[in-house]
Amino acid sequence: MSRVKFVIYRLLGALIVLFIVAAACFAIFYLMPSNPAQYSCGKPCSPDRLAEVERYLGVDQAWWKQLFDFLRGIVVGRDFGTGAAAIHCDAPCFGYSFRLRDSVTSLILSRLPITVSLTLGAAVLWAIGGIAAGLIAALKRGTATDNVVMGAAITGISAPTYLLGLLGILLFGFTLNVLPIGGYVPLTENPAMWAFHLILPWIVLAIANAAIYARLTRGQMLEVMSQDYIRTARAKGLSEPVVIGKHGLRNLVLPLTTLFAIDIGGLLGGAVITEKVFGLGGVGTLLLEAVSNLDIQVIVGVTLFAAAIVVIANLLADLSYSILDPRIGARR
Repeated sequence: MSRVKFVIYRLLGALIVLFIVAAACFAIFYLMPSNPAQYSCGKPCSPDRLAEVERYLGVDQAWWKQLFDFLRGIVVGRDFGTGAAAIHCDAPCFGYSFRLRDSVTSLILSRLPITVSLTLGAAVLWAIGGIAAGLIAALKRGTATDNVVMGAAITGISAPTYLLGLLGILLFGFTLNVLPIGGYVPLTENPAMWAFHLILPWIVLAIANAAIYARLTRGQMLEVMSQDYIRTARAKGLSEPVVIGKHGLRNLVLPLTTLFAIDIGGLLGGAVITEKVFGLGGVGTLLLEAVSNLDIQVIVGVTLFAAAIVVIANLLADLSYSILDPRIGARR
């Protein structure tokens, strides 16, 4: 399959997955035994008021009509209610929160810079730290260095994020008093304070993910360095840095790209625990608040947004394969 066909194939696959996820979310939250309008109606809610809210949300329609409006809203937007009281939700419309009196898309976008700042900063740390640690452990296989690095990796994977966060707050925030323990300063307002307030959350979020990268890098490097072509490269007189960099690390690109895309996609949907521990009002915090208040529209919207981010991240990873390894696009 040519590279163009490969790209088209992946795009169609991503669209199908997004459609299935959207339909599944609709079925779970809107066709469940309980009435979703009840949560928006509040308490107390008279039968007349409940019927009005059902008409406003459109949940009094047939299920297929509800599904059609739900999917159409994501593509072209939709209106809630009719007449002068109607509320328009621009595309992509993930729903409308009547409790917060705003579209779910707007609520997500207002919180997204915090989540993006947290995720991307931590991603740089865990990618560099994890790959470097795994590479060192592989090159020092069987030594004390290998044992220490892998022991730290196992500890990082095993330790819950909330525990790491609380220990970091206790040590660096209260005991040493060298880092802020929460809050967020926008990047556009003060770049230095933006980074300063995020150092501790970045480190905490990076520790758990870096451990996974270290184990993967070590395992892949040990496998690659035992191959015949590596021994041939050494026999030709190539220096060890060239053998490791040009022949060894090159084979790590695809698996690490896949893992990185999955991690980034998942965390951009909301790093729930880290945001909560450090009081960052990101997308994850928005989801927790929605669950606490039974705000179904926000729950559905954030779920769809997170799913879309994961699908898009994996799509970009797939598309990057044909660039990183042209043989992939040619084989399909």
